[in-house]
Amino acid sequence: MSSESRIRCAALRARVMSAAAAAELIPAGINVGMSGFTGAGYPKAVPGALAERIRKLNAAGNDPFRISIWTGASTAPELDGVLAEVDGIDMRLPFQSDPICRDRINTGKMDYVDIHLSEVSQYAWSGFLGKMDLAVIEVAGIREDGSLIPSSSVGNNKTWIEQADKIILEVNSKQNAKLEGMHDVYYGTALPPNRKPIMITDPSDRIGEPYLACPMDKVIAVVETSAADRNTPFKAPDETSRKIAEHILNFFHREIELGRLPKELLPIQSGVGNIPNAVLEGLDAGPFKNLTAFTEVIQDGMLKMLKSGTLATASATAFSLSPEGIAEFDNNIDLYRDKIILRQQDISNHPELARRLGVIAMNGLIEADLYGNINSTHIMGTRMMNGIGGSGDFARNGYLSIFVSPSTAKNGAISAIVPMVSHVDHTEHDVKIIVTEQGLADLRGLSPRQRAHEIINNCAHPDFRPALMDYYERALHSGRGMHTPHLLEEALSWHVRYETQGQM
Repeated sequence: MSSESRIRCAALRARVMSAAAAAELIPAGINVGMSGFTGAGYPKAVPGALAERIRKLNAAGNDPFRISIWTGASTAPELDGVLAEVDGIDMRLPFQSDPICRDRINTGKMDYVDIHLSEVSQYAWSGFLGKMDLAVIEVAGIREDGSLIPSSSVGNNKTWIEQADKIILEVNSKQNAKLEGMHDVYYGTALPPNRKPIMITDPSDRIGEPYLACPMDKVIAVVETSAADRNTPFKAPDETSRKIAEHILNFFHREIELGRLPKELLPIQSGVGNIPNAVLEGLDAGPFKNLTAFTEVIQDGMLKMLKSGTLATASATAFSLSPEGIAEFDNNIDLYRDKIILRQQDISNHPELARRLGVIAMNGLIEADLYGNINSTHIMGTRMMNGIGGSGDFARNGYLSIFVSPSTAKNGAISAIVPMVSHVDHTEHDVKIIVTEQGLADLRGLSPRQRAHEIINNCAHPDFRPALMDYYERALHSGRGMHTPHLLEEALSWHVRYETQGQM
């Protein structure tokens, strides 16, 4: 399909211009919504052209040119990286993974608002974030009536189009034309007190439209592109990842034998990364058939499961594929298009749906403490890594919340199990299972003191296990309280020791 045929609306075809010309239409100091979720479906040309414009303005000694950027989740170097490099971002939300952005955030040069991904639309609708002035949205095509064929992610695009005063569209002919029809954009959401139940009782249910509605009078520019999404190769599962996956799979089999899970499990949600892909690989190699996924992203492991029949349906808001995964998807899109549904993120991550469907949530952690509190965002309590993303949406509301990590980091200098986490993202009340390569701690129905024994004995690395037990025993007999024993003067001493000595 030619790039011209991707813009089938004559009125919008008349608004085609270069990325540089479109970037000239973006003033400083405004709030800009951009498409994109985990490196899929983000604008590829306008952010770079805007960064070049800012670079020239800075070199000419003009006042700083900065905008606030709202997205669905993380994007890619062509968006976050180039704009952060020229100091063009004033505030960023709701999630990022770019190293330049991260440095700006942690050195105080960029404000960052870390939000549960299911809540971003509600924040925008309610005006908590201020007015959205402009949106830059990548689409796979524009239909004759001006409606938009969504790209490889939906994210917050529906909300950005509704909220923005002006819209710039990037029409990307590199996106597979057969994406058309895979999306399910729901227009029934509302703010309290006007909300109605969301009528999804199975991940395969469709309740919306395959297209994004877009008022043509808002569109001030259309930019044609032909550029691939960010391609991030996944590493082959290492021994640590395989052990973590093995513990989880054994747990699933045991829960099925006990009658607490059906043989088809429950809809799975999985964060992105090598450990989740190892779990998906293990599921695909097992006896499971006709599983379902209700998650944020479709990654390589899920494509394999869909192809083999292990997975019957996958509902998400975006793809997150390696170069090999993208090639596999494009080459076999007719097989996948009937099995994958892409929704906006306030539906893909909706707490009501996670609770109703009984999602099995599997997400990563930076550190866990003796009682099951989880830090998934901050290094040593102060430095932002990426953000909470959707993990909280699923962990608090899913049937099972599983958090995974290697038991150590930095070549064994850091323990992932610590006396007290330096930052709390998921409280002990939302955490049911913790898994490292050492083992699995099932925390359901346990008191804090029982949790401590389960976590130390099953999840901590042997090098740190004696020190953790020593801390716990001394706290237990300190006379300060035996419900959740702590030594306040020592609770964060492991972190202090790493900051001063380079090891815990």
